[in-house]
Parts: sequence; C-alpha cells; structure tokens
Amino acid sequence: QVQLVESGGGLVQPGGSLRLSCAASGLLFSMYDMSWYRQAPGKERELVAAISVAGGSTTYADSVKGRATISRDNAKNTVYLQMNSLKPEDTAVYYCKTGSKPTSGSWGQGTQVTVSS
Repeated sequence: QVQLVESGGGLVQPGGSLRLSCAASGLLFSMYDMSWYRQAPGKERELVAAISVAGGSTTYADSVKGRATISRDNAKNTVYLQMNSLKPEDTAVYYCKTGSKPTSGSWGQGTQVTVSS
C-alpha cells in the first residue's frame, strides 16, 4: 500500500521560506516521477513542480518559477519542495503525488501552507 506523508507546512510571513517534505513508503520510490500540487480555497488543484526518477529533469509552474526548487533523495524515499519569497497567493494545501498527471497515481494527505503577516 502506497503511503505519502507530507510535512513542513505552517504559517509564514510574506517573503519567508518553507521546505516541504514528502516521505514515501510501499513503493519502489526510485522508479517514480514525483510531483507537488497545491489547492487554494475555491480554486482547482494545480501542479507546482515535478521531478523525474533520478532528479535530472524538473518542471515548475510559471507562478513559482525562480522561487521553488523540487528535489529528491532516493535513498531516503523522500521528495522535497523548497519555497522562497513566499507570497500570500501561495497559501494552499500542498500535496505530493506519484507521477505528474493529476488523473493517476497516489496522493498524500496534504500539508497546509499559509502566507500571512
């Protein structure tokens, strides 16, 4: 049974930083592309960033490009999302998932990120 457990969310002031982590179990982690999605209240879930199996290829939403870095540690079965220069519009529940397509793969339970002064 695949389990994805996100952590690292919280309340941060505008301009601040957070590092989200997603610990995976129940799968051969190194065989999966991984991604981070987010969903703000009243909005659709959107792809934030994705990373290939070995980490050699990454993709970012235009809204976070230059402020976010996705990375992974296959030895620890963990994927990370470093977010800098956070803005109020980054407020959302952040989810990690296997693969990058929203219609397939496994999802974590999400971690809340709130950017507010």
